[in-house]
Amino acid sequence: MRLKILIPFFFFLCFSVLGQQEKETYTSIIRDDLGNPLSNVTVRVRGTGQSVLTNENGEFTVNAGSGDVLIISKDGKRINTVTLNNSNFYKVDDKSEVLSKKSKGASERKISKNLEQDFEVRYLLDSAKYYQNSNPDKSIAFVENALKKVGKRGNAKDISNAYTILGDVYFNIKQYDLAVSNYEIALNFNKLNSIKFKLAKAYTLNSNYEESTEMYNELLKEKITIKQKIAIYEGLGDNASQRLDKLDIAIENYQKGLEIANQNKISSKITELNSKIGETYSQKGESEQAEVFFNNTLELSEEEDAESRARSTNSIADYYRDNQNYDKEIELRKETLKELQSTSQSKIDVDKNKNDEIITTQKINLEIGEAYVNKGELKEAIPYLEESIEEANLVDDLETQKDALQRLSELYRSAGKSDKALEKYQEYAQLVDVIYKQKEKEIDEAIELGKELTNKQNRINSLEKDRELSESRYKFFSTQEQLTEETYRRQRLIIYSLIGGLLLLLLSVFWMYKSNKQRRLANNLLALKSLRSQMNPHFIFNALNSVNSYVAQNDERAANRYLTEFSTLMRSVLDNSEQDFIPLSKEIELLELYMKLEHSRFADKFDYQLKVDDKLQISEFQIPPMLLQPYVENAVWHGLRYKKEKGNLEINIRQKDSETVEISIEDDGIGRKKSKELKTENQQKQQSKGMNNIKKRIAILNEMYSDKVDVFIEDLHTDATGTKVVLTLKKD
Repeated sequence: MRLKILIPFFFFLCFSVLGQQEKETYTSIIRDDLGNPLSNVTVRVRGTGQSVLTNENGEFTVNAGSGDVLIISKDGKRINTVTLNNSNFYKVDDKSEVLSKKSKGASERKISKNLEQDFEVRYLLDSAKYYQNSNPDKSIAFVENALKKVGKRGNAKDISNAYTILGDVYFNIKQYDLAVSNYEIALNFNKLNSIKFKLAKAYTLNSNYEESTEMYNELLKEKITIKQKIAIYEGLGDNASQRLDKLDIAIENYQKGLEIANQNKISSKITELNSKIGETYSQKGESEQAEVFFNNTLELSEEEDAESRARSTNSIADYYRDNQNYDKEIELRKETLKELQSTSQSKIDVDKNKNDEIITTQKINLEIGEAYVNKGELKEAIPYLEESIEEANLVDDLETQKDALQRLSELYRSAGKSDKALEKYQEYAQLVDVIYKQKEKEIDEAIELGKELTNKQNRINSLEKDRELSESRYKFFSTQEQLTEETYRRQRLIIYSLIGGLLLLLLSVFWMYKSNKQRRLANNLLALKSLRSQMNPHFIFNALNSVNSYVAQNDERAANRYLTEFSTLMRSVLDNSEQDFIPLSKEIELLELYMKLEHSRFADKFDYQLKVDDKLQISEFQIPPMLLQPYVENAVWHGLRYKKEKGNLEINIRQKDSETVEISIEDDGIGRKKSKELKTENQQKQQSKGMNNIKKRIAILNEMYSDKVDVFIEDLHTDATGTKVVLTLKKD
């Protein structure tokens, strides 16, 4: 038994100390198996002559350090020998007065086992804490094993420590809802201010602002340090700043924190709170007040390190960008770039307390380029955008690279450099496809991570329920003396276990139902993205055929005009490609531009009209992007194009009732039957990709949004000529 306890001691000491520490005041508590403090227990430090008795609260204090040996005895009888390893809780069975000599020996073996288990629990928890940042999975596994070791008589401090570490792990990986639930459990077992601070912050990040504010106000009533008081007022300000009607309260709390920071000359907090007050005044629209505090921040940041200065200048540059003071923004962005380059880091967090957003050189260069564009100084913007692309490519920052490529393509086009504009646009289009695939992978990984975390948390919750049941069973057993009461207790325990098992089963079924529902939703979203991405190459292919025809005719001016309008249309299509729905007004604009392009090629084949009912509340309706274009394309390419005389294409959009809009697309072309006859045998075997794509999209959208879209297609005339498509769209 003693050999077994030395093994975890050895590994624990590897984590805790590398050598003998200096002696220091060491305070601890001795309790019995039920957690009650024991008085008059002798604690002696071997080799020092120190010997003390525990007081009425079971407490004792000695001068000792890690590695010193404590000898614990009761009524002159040695109970155990313990090596100090920073643990602060011991269990001693105080039954010496009623036990026989024989039973005393059994009691001592029991005490030794309890102490061994106690130290194993602390070894596991210290290991979990050691790995909580570098290896979250390993840390959670250590916590789970520690909770298994705690058993039915585990003390509140160990349980609280376990759930606090678990909360820290989830907090670090941004699973704030799980962090909140574990901090709440930890707080139930130990009302420490440190846990309350963590819980309040987790509440804020999980958008539980009312609960966070309540917790901070509760902490103000406790005995806290100066820095903690500043943190409380800052937290109260952060919570209030989330609502426009509470911005004055946010400023008031930030001011209280700033006043305390000024009194105690805590420079880092003075700078940070000045910046937050400036941001809040900016939210209120009080620019003059905001600039006062931002100027204070800039002055104070001169005494800070380069990383803090970079945060300050970047934050204030955002303010000047929002207020269209681009000269000041550019000046501060360049300062940020300079400060960042002077550090040894390639990136820093925007807020040192959170990891949600980072400052990088490629992002700053992009922001400077955007600022020059906004000023109208396009020539000055180009070098910064090119530098942003180069740096983003080196570190695989695809989002920044994509944004910079898009902007650079637009600048080259505006400057008349069509070759470079096309080159950058092609790079941009390729990058969009790469990002799309990466997003698909991230969605799959997020779903898998969510399932894994849920499974781990469910196992730990089950351990806590089992521990609570076991602890209840132990206490009940130790207080009952009659056999009938013991039988009754067992019956109750069985019933509770069955109820608990049933509840766990119901929860598991509910979780599986919810998980499957979320998986179906995720699959539908991925399918929609995939179908939308297929529309783009299909549409581009047809449009490039049109450009090719102009080139074949040596009509360079028409080809250039067509390509310019086509690029405008494609930019809008790509911008909308990530959305399930766009405003109906945007779809109408895209449709008008598309019909203009087709008419420019087939001007001798058809005329078109687009009629929008004046009574239509167009702003109230949303429509899936690129939904109407394939039907118009079919009307032109398969109906009107083959007509001998000039045809007509008419699109009518009217409000059918308060909840529905009706869109009809009519052409007097050759009709579906005749168009099919004109197809080759090979073409007849192939189905229209555009139409199949639309059918699949409508089916998925109707499944997700309760029959939002309905499409009906019929021949326009009795002789099977002409085609009419009627699309009905419901309001959200």
